[in-house]
Amino acid sequence: MEAVELFQNLVKETRKEEGCLQYDLIEDKDHKGTFFLIELWESVEHHSGHLGKDHLLNFRREASKIMESSTEVYKGFKIY
Repeated sequence: MEAVELFQNLVKETRKEEGCLQYDLIEDKDHKGTFFLIELWESVEHHSGHLGKDHLLNFRREASKIMESSTEVYKGFKIY
């Protein structure tokens, strides 16, 4: 399975989760194959629940086989 398909499956399943307000896949316009996930959750608890979901764990396992570099995670809160 290629990267885009892995991400699409992850996004599709995550958007069904309770508390998921936004979960979008973005590809860097200047660096093909570099992806961003933009997430917005109703609460920290909803996000924490997401971290143990089978579709996320499966994504991590499969993506680790094809990733060229490690992931970077930035966390914040919507302020406006």
